[in-house]
Amino acid sequence: MLLKGETTPLAATKAVLARIERYNPLLNAFITVMAEEALAAAAVASAEIAAGRHRGPLHGVPIAVKDVFATKNVRTTAASKLFGDWVPTADSAVVKRLHAAGAVIIGKTHLNELACGATGLNPHYGPARNPWNVTHISGGSSSGSAVAVASEMCFAALGTDTGGSTRIPASLCGVYAIKPTYGIVNLEGMVPLARSLDHAGIIARSMRDCSLVLDAIVEPNAVEASTSLEVTSDTWPCTVLYDRPLAGLRIGAVVTDFETDSQIATVVSDQIQTLRTLGAQVCTMSLEQTDEFWSAGNIVLLSEASTFHRTYLEQRRQDFSEAVRTRMEWGIKQTVEDYAHSKRFLQAARRGCDRAWFESVDVLAMPSTMISAMPLASAADTDHTLELSYLTAPFNFTGQPAVTIPCGLTSLGLPIGLQLVGRRFNEVTVMRVASILEREIGKLMPPPLINEV
Repeated sequence: MLLKGETTPLAATKAVLARIERYNPLLNAFITVMAEEALAAAAVASAEIAAGRHRGPLHGVPIAVKDVFATKNVRTTAASKLFGDWVPTADSAVVKRLHAAGAVIIGKTHLNELACGATGLNPHYGPARNPWNVTHISGGSSSGSAVAVASEMCFAALGTDTGGSTRIPASLCGVYAIKPTYGIVNLEGMVPLARSLDHAGIIARSMRDCSLVLDAIVEPNAVEASTSLEVTSDTWPCTVLYDRPLAGLRIGAVVTDFETDSQIATVVSDQIQTLRTLGAQVCTMSLEQTDEFWSAGNIVLLSEASTFHRTYLEQRRQDFSEAVRTRMEWGIKQTVEDYAHSKRFLQAARRGCDRAWFESVDVLAMPSTMISAMPLASAADTDHTLELSYLTAPFNFTGQPAVTIPCGLTSLGLPIGLQLVGRRFNEVTVMRVASILEREIGKLMPPPLINEV
């Protein structure tokens, strides 16, 4: 529409800001709305496109970013009291790349405090609410990014993913997300949770849109030289992938020793069988997730998180919520020997899992979460982190690319997500399968909230 002159970046930005004004007070997706900056950027983009200087598919498109990515002269809070007044003097690396692509940054989205959590609840800034049912959680930690995309307050949003933090809220809010291979997106200028497990993530309303944003923020120089992946604009867009059949592709349908909600299990199983009808070879397989594997992941995550925030823990202990402070203080208690052992264990797992998990299959398929979005009150009373992250966190520990796509609704009308995982640096195959399945399933209708108009 922008290229055809059917609309302009300025018109699109004003429309998005109008939706934010209407729905954000209810949904709490944004911590900071960058209306003035966005309108100025949209005016520039409108003039550039009108003059024939089109920078690419994101030029003039309103996009939100999770409020852990530094934005020059705009506060970056990490949804915490610790950073409530921090106004960075420079943009983070991914924000710079979005600016270079011509995107219009519309605002900074909500999250769990310091990106530590999976529900979207936040004692300092309130909960981000699920647009499918505002009495239910959105998932986290990139809660606001998923809510903003699902309710059409932006066209795509950046999140972060340390244990599932883009895939969990995207799944619960009925939108698409990708966590790329560890290390191919530069995280400089981001408030970290755990440096060696943090990934940038992208949430959008289609897998193709996810791929277009990924194409803009990925850095070819960050990709290991040993991989054959070519990070170019011809590699990522899913329109290229639609024409490649699934015949001969091997799909591993993952079963776990933890009980998944029966509705989720049935819907996901049916969609995996759809891949079989499209020509893929489907087999059942299990993932070996030992206690040591999870222990090592938790030690690394919380040791790194507590190290980054150690000064704050010593000097501003009262500014942490009790839940986050408890986890951080547990991390501080871990010994150097425990951390070093856990790092070595995960590094070996990262190398070994590509072989162990993908020796006989090309893509793993499973539910994105074991449960659907629960009521806000239930999430406040009981810790549901394990059920929400059990199927996502392993791929942060090992670094494989993973996507989630909406594939159905529960009897209560809440979204169900299907997760696809591939070998490291093989985003192309994962997105190819996701794109084809997306086309077969058809996009979910927008949540009832956005049909009010």
